[in-house]
Amino acid sequence: MGTPMNAPRAQTTFGDGQVDRLITELVSSVGSDKNDDLIRRMVVTALQMDAVDVDRLELKIASQTMAELLNAYKVFSQHQDRAKVTVFGSARTGPESPDYQLASAFSRRMAELDWMIISGAGPGIMTAAIEGAGVENSFGVSIILPFEKKAADLIEGDEKLAVFRYFFTRKLFFMKETDAFALFPGGFGTLDESFELLTLLQTGKSSPAPIVVMDHPESTYWKGWTAFVESELIDAGLVNADDRELYFHTNDPIAAADYLCDFYSCYHSMRFVGGRLVIRLNRALDPAVLGTLNDQFGHIMAGGILEPTDISQTELSDGDHVELPRLVMGFDNRSFATLIRLVRRMNELGGEHRAKAARGLPHALGPNVLEVD
Repeated sequence: MGTPMNAPRAQTTFGDGQVDRLITELVSSVGSDKNDDLIRRMVVTALQMDAVDVDRLELKIASQTMAELLNAYKVFSQHQDRAKVTVFGSARTGPESPDYQLASAFSRRMAELDWMIISGAGPGIMTAAIEGAGVENSFGVSIILPFEKKAADLIEGDEKLAVFRYFFTRKLFFMKETDAFALFPGGFGTLDESFELLTLLQTGKSSPAPIVVMDHPESTYWKGWTAFVESELIDAGLVNADDRELYFHTNDPIAAADYLCDFYSCYHSMRFVGGRLVIRLNRALDPAVLGTLNDQFGHIMAGGILEPTDISQTELSDGDHVELPRLVMGFDNRSFATLIRLVRRMNELGGEHRAKAARGLPHALGPNVLEVD
C-alpha cells in the first residue's frame, strides 16, 4: 500500500529565533488568545513568501485574497443562525422572462419560510431573487467585471453585500455560507458553478446539501442538461448512477421550497469523530426507522450500523450542537451521493413535511472540517 498523500501544512515557526520571538509578541498583543496558533501560522506563511522571493504579482493575489476573505467574514457574521439558499442563474434573463418570474416566486416563498437567499447581486435571475425575498432577507456576493462596475441597485450599499475581485474567493462564500442551492438557466458562469457544486458534493468536499434545478414548464434547459448527464456521463461510466440523486428538477416554486426545507426536517448536520460519521438530528428517530435505514443503506456502512450515540468528548469540547440527538455509523468515504439519499430517506421516514427553516445550521466546508488541527 502506498503512502497517503498529505497537503502542505502551514508552519508554526519561521526558523529564526529573533523573528519567531517577534511573531510571538505581535500575535499575543492583538485579539484574543484562543486562535493565536492559527494566526501565527498565517503570519509565518506570509513571511515565508517573502523569504523565498515570491513574485510581486503572486503576492498581490495572496494579499487581495486575504482582504476579500476578511471582508466577507464580516458580512456573513450577520444572521448566522438563519438558513440560507444560494440562487444561481443568468444575468441576462429579463423581467419579462418566465424564469425571472419563477426565481422571484421561489425566493418569495423561501423568505416566507424564514430562509434568506444569497445571490450574485447582479441583474437577471440575481435581481429576481432579491426582489422576491426582499433586500432584508438577501445577501449579495458581487464580482467586479470590466463591463459591470457595481451591484444591482436593489442591494448596492447594503451591509449584506460582499464585493470580490476574484471568482475563486466569491465561489467559496457561495458554497460555504449556504445550506441549499437553487439553480436557474444560465450561461457559462451558471454551468461552471453548477458542475463545481456537484463535484464538491460528489467527492465529500462539501457537507450534504439539497440542490433544486428550476425552469419554466416550456423550457428545455434542464431537460437538455439532464439528457447530457445521463447519456454522456452516467451511461459512459464517467459518474455513478447514484450521482443523479444530487439534484431535483421542478418547475414549481412551492415544490422546490418543500424539497429544500424537507432536507432539514429531521437531519441537522454531520461531522467525523474518531473516524466514524456522526449525524446530528433535529428530532430523534424510532428504532423501526433505524432498522429500515440500516437495511436500505448498509452497503455504504463500514465497521458498524447506524445507531444512536452519546455526544463525544470532542464535540463537547467544541460546543458542537451538544443539545441535539445524534447517530453514528462507519462510512465507506466514497458513496457521498448515496449518503445524501440516506439523509433524504431519513427525512421521509422521521421528518416533518413542509417544515420551516431549521435554525443554527453549521456553515462548514466539509463534514470533517472540525477535525483539522
